[in-house]
Amino acid sequence: MENGTQILRPTQDPSECTKEVKSLMWVYVLVGNIVRGMGETPILPLGISYIEDFAKFENSPLYIGLVETGAIIGPLIGLLLASFCANVYVDTGFVNTDDLIITPTDTRWVGAWWFGFLICAGVNVLTAIPFFFLPNTLPKEGLETNADIIKNENEDKQKEEVKKEKYGITKDFLPFMKSLSCNPIYMLFILVSVIQFNAFVNMISFMPKYLEQQYGISSSDAIFLMGIYNLPPICIGYIIGGLIMKKFKITVKQAAHIGCWLSLLEYLLYFLSFLMTCENSSVVGINTSYEGIPQDLYVENDIFADCNVDCNCPSKIWDPVCGNNGLSYLSACLAGCETSIGTGINMVFQNCSRIQTSGNSSAVLGLCDKGPDCSLMLQYFLILSAMSSFIYSLAAIPGYMVLLRCMKSEEKSLGVGLHTFCTRVFAGIPAPIYFGALMDSTCLHWGTLKCGESGACRIYDSTTFRYIYLGLPAALRGSSFVPALIILILLRKCHLPGENASSGTELIETKVKGKENECKDIYQKSTVLKDDELKTKL
Repeated sequence: MENGTQILRPTQDPSECTKEVKSLMWVYVLVGNIVRGMGETPILPLGISYIEDFAKFENSPLYIGLVETGAIIGPLIGLLLASFCANVYVDTGFVNTDDLIITPTDTRWVGAWWFGFLICAGVNVLTAIPFFFLPNTLPKEGLETNADIIKNENEDKQKEEVKKEKYGITKDFLPFMKSLSCNPIYMLFILVSVIQFNAFVNMISFMPKYLEQQYGISSSDAIFLMGIYNLPPICIGYIIGGLIMKKFKITVKQAAHIGCWLSLLEYLLYFLSFLMTCENSSVVGINTSYEGIPQDLYVENDIFADCNVDCNCPSKIWDPVCGNNGLSYLSACLAGCETSIGTGINMVFQNCSRIQTSGNSSAVLGLCDKGPDCSLMLQYFLILSAMSSFIYSLAAIPGYMVLLRCMKSEEKSLGVGLHTFCTRVFAGIPAPIYFGALMDSTCLHWGTLKCGESGACRIYDSTTFRYIYLGLPAALRGSSFVPALIILILLRKCHLPGENASSGTELIETKVKGKENECKDIYQKSTVLKDDELKTKL
């Protein structure tokens, strides 16, 4: 009904539905991510190698923990910014948002995803400036006062490096690659990292979607809660892990045991999340009949009933309403509503013949809430997630030190870079693809685009979604403990730096003390000679 007059809309002309040339703006996003990755990747691998080379043996875990903490504070601020952007409509400034009939909790809502890029691009330019002022090399921490004594040694090393540079990088690249590939601890650590990173990329990428579908909250709230509950415990865990390594001077073997057993503890704690569940949203025609009886399978014909089959209601439209009987309907038309009052998101539908209730049957826009019990389960899940994040991050720095110290010093930059490359190529790229395909397999109702093509999924089977979201990462992480245990066995037979509570720094300091003792002996001998000469003259 438009202006009180019934309008019969003709079937859309097929020529109007000809597919237009799709926008290629996604290419700019792709190229932007490639350039960003080129600038971002060297900072973390090479920066960590930089710290490990020039910091004291016992201090480098703390410094690396602080760097990793900074790498978490950034996403924390980013998630808070994303939560704000997701709460702003994508076309804000171009449309009148007061006329919108959807809210951020609606699956059709699209947030202002582009706004964050403008802010972050400006901040990235500013943060890049200090890197231009970093020196090419630094004196080893703790030896600044003895710089004159070790000056000759540094000069010799620089001469050797100049000779090596004449041959180019290719001469060292292949031998280093061969050495790393023949290092069983290093290769097993990469395998563990790839498997675990597959699990964590999936969990982090799809956590907002999981919170939306499982607990019925908006995407902006899901992103906000994810940032507040998960990232601060990770920051604290990194710092405490680094402090423990520094305070107790943990050796590589001890660090490997700490990392492995803390990860196992967090893994066992993770299974409690299977108990924190909510029921599916009851949507009539999808998983519930018009009589309110749950049904397992989605059947297209169940969308219509005897009383609305002749109402010419569209079967593929997704414009859900919540009836005062606690059930949701795909549209007000399928609920049999005849009149409405109010405008925008405050619209209320009345005289709905398919809503079976004792009083006046009415409906409001949106899916029905899942109730207070589901909100309580959400709190339990978030608390458990915070505890798991803290325990796992506590093990992260000890585990990372195993990676750094199972390699030769000259191989660290290449080794850390290769480790980052493998985790991104074999986990960061494929994991969201196959995991997203599995998520789509749980979809109960797909949206429909203008020309009849399938759009985004509007509602998932939350039970199956939960089993895939929690189950697949659990299986992946469980398999990663096999190579982790092999690493512990191999470390028992290896001799690595830091096992005798000594370090390269202490060896150099011993040389310095030796040279100082030599100076004292020469001085004493010269004093004796002068006394003898004096006696002779007398």
